[in-house]
Amino acid sequence: MCPMNMTIEQLYHKMEDKSFQDTSTGTLFYNVYIFQYPAEDEYEICKQIETFKTRLKRPSNNLDILTLNIFDEFCAFLDNKPFGKNPSLFEYLKRKELDDPKSVNDTLIRNAEDKGFYAWIDKRIREHLNKANELTKSFVYLYGFGQIYPYLRTNTFLSNFERYNHGEEYKIIVFYPGKAKKNSFSLFGIMKDQHTYRSIHLINE
Repeated sequence: MCPMNMTIEQLYHKMEDKSFQDTSTGTLFYNVYIFQYPAEDEYEICKQIETFKTRLKRPSNNLDILTLNIFDEFCAFLDNKPFGKNPSLFEYLKRKELDDPKSVNDTLIRNAEDKGFYAWIDKRIREHLNKANELTKSFVYLYGFGQIYPYLRTNTFLSNFERYNHGEEYKIIVFYPGKAKKNSFSLFGIMKDQHTYRSIHLINE
């Protein structure tokens, strides 16, 4: 019998598992876990992510999970990046989009693969890990990969982020709206990524 993908509730119980919360468990160089779900469930999954964050913070679990919408983070990165005399590249591109959409599209793709964006994500994670509280900070949730398409694909992000990734400090849970098989991804179940990335597929064991 083929293994079944985890349901969202099964994922919650996985988060409660003390052995899974231990960042020294699993494979040191493979701290990325893929939670796969149908693209049509995107809205509900996004709601559940924030619900999980609240529920897992209770004393019974004592977890402080960092949730990052990769699309929102990309917009924030662009908004904080100056461009020439413009204090915000994001605002500049919004003004330019109607006149030159192709140039804007190319700029967005280029910036989504810029090392500055990955340093931005790493900085967000560092700030979270260094927060002065007694909660356990084992997990980083990454979602919004359907929203950031076509500027960035999941495999590209994970490959480019590898130099910043610290497998011994936290586990990354990627919420993926599509199909993941072995080391390849298919966004929305129809768009195959060009590259593969080593990751652990969360299944109902």
